[in-house]
Amino acid sequence: MIPENALTVSRDNQRSRWIRLRTMILLRWVAILGQSAAVLVAVQFYNLRLELDLIIFAIGISVAGNLVAMFVFPENERLSEKQNMAMILFDLLQLLLLLFFTGGLNNPFAVLVIAPVAISATSLPVRYTFSLGIIAIFAVTLLANYNYPLLTEQGFILRVPNIFIFGNWTAIVISMLFLSFYSRKVTVEVNDMSDALFATQMALSREQKLTDLGGVVAAAAHELGTPLATIKLASSELMDELKDKKDLWEDAVLIRDQADRCRDILQSMGQAGKDDQHMRNAPVSEVIREAAEPHSDRGKEIIFELNLKSKEDISQPLIQRRPEIIHGLRNMIQNAIDFANNKVWIVLSWSETDIKIAINDDGPGFPLQMISRIGDPFVSYRKASSPRLKQIDYQGMGLGLFIAKTLLERTNAKLSFSNGGAKEIENSKNVTQIGAIVEIVWLRSDIEAQNNFLGENENLQVF
Repeated sequence: MIPENALTVSRDNQRSRWIRLRTMILLRWVAILGQSAAVLVAVQFYNLRLELDLIIFAIGISVAGNLVAMFVFPENERLSEKQNMAMILFDLLQLLLLLFFTGGLNNPFAVLVIAPVAISATSLPVRYTFSLGIIAIFAVTLLANYNYPLLTEQGFILRVPNIFIFGNWTAIVISMLFLSFYSRKVTVEVNDMSDALFATQMALSREQKLTDLGGVVAAAAHELGTPLATIKLASSELMDELKDKKDLWEDAVLIRDQADRCRDILQSMGQAGKDDQHMRNAPVSEVIREAAEPHSDRGKEIIFELNLKSKEDISQPLIQRRPEIIHGLRNMIQNAIDFANNKVWIVLSWSETDIKIAINDDGPGFPLQMISRIGDPFVSYRKASSPRLKQIDYQGMGLGLFIAKTLLERTNAKLSFSNGGAKEIENSKNVTQIGAIVEIVWLRSDIEAQNNFLGENENLQVF
């Protein structure tokens, strides 16, 4: 399983260099063209008397910045967080300077001040966005009172009433705060989901590789069996013929012993692999035991229960041993053991149409306020001050449950989460019904083996 805190650190470090300098340069060229076009239209079509020298100076600063960035840095340069902050801050200050020379908040393009702050909210840490927001609000406040006025050809000042100036200031500030919060929230959700899905894929890939490796080992053991048997037979015949030559006889004995050793090694290595190769399908109870096996020595008692209304009428399902099912169940069982005081119950039941697995522990249960969010990635419901945290090997953020839930849902499983006081497991022998309960339900047609390669099973002793 992937350490969740390590994933969080790595994703932050990686995203700090996700934005290319060339992208920022291209966007700045677009802004320069837009600013130049707006000035040209204002002068040629509306005959406004603008401070063209100062305006050209402000636009020229942006042009110079772009040229420096293009010739000094390599084309494929990726920006760090601080470099990104510097680029966005530069664009914000250049825009504010241009607005200062063109009427301040009397200029309808003053609303563009929102853009750099909103962009920073999607790509930079909160502290940088907060700093940019403070600078923008302070500058907009100054622009409301201090600026070069817009003059018509006749020398009249174009100025909106003070109440509209205040309204523009209020609209810009509120829009800046709202869009920054909105952009930040959506970006965090998307990034978290992307990271969680990536971790899920890695977990599934690892499980699949282990399964494939077991099959390779089993195949190797099978294929090498005949050559090793031949070596052993030939060495035994050499031993019979070389009894009079002690040195050569000892070499023949060594060859036979090493052939036996190779056979034993391949048998031990290939045992699990042979199961994976020849038992792609297995009884559902064995799949559950396989998923729970890594946690059997963690100091908590795992109790397996079977609840059937009529064991004679419905035989145990033979299901596909898919990595998604095994890894998903393993994570769910691990979570139950993490929070259990002493015991974890795994209750299996099936009918003609479905298969149900319920995992119940005797721990404190799910926090009521978090039940609706269980399965979301990077949601922590472990309190740092809780004594239970000291008993857990790792600090979770909900990623493990997300991986398990996602993998199981890929097999068309339906999952529900509840506490023992709110819901009881049907026919369970665990009469106390405390702690958290996770129920996993499949339609038999979704996971049941289509072809019974092993032949018909008689009624087995389950659990």
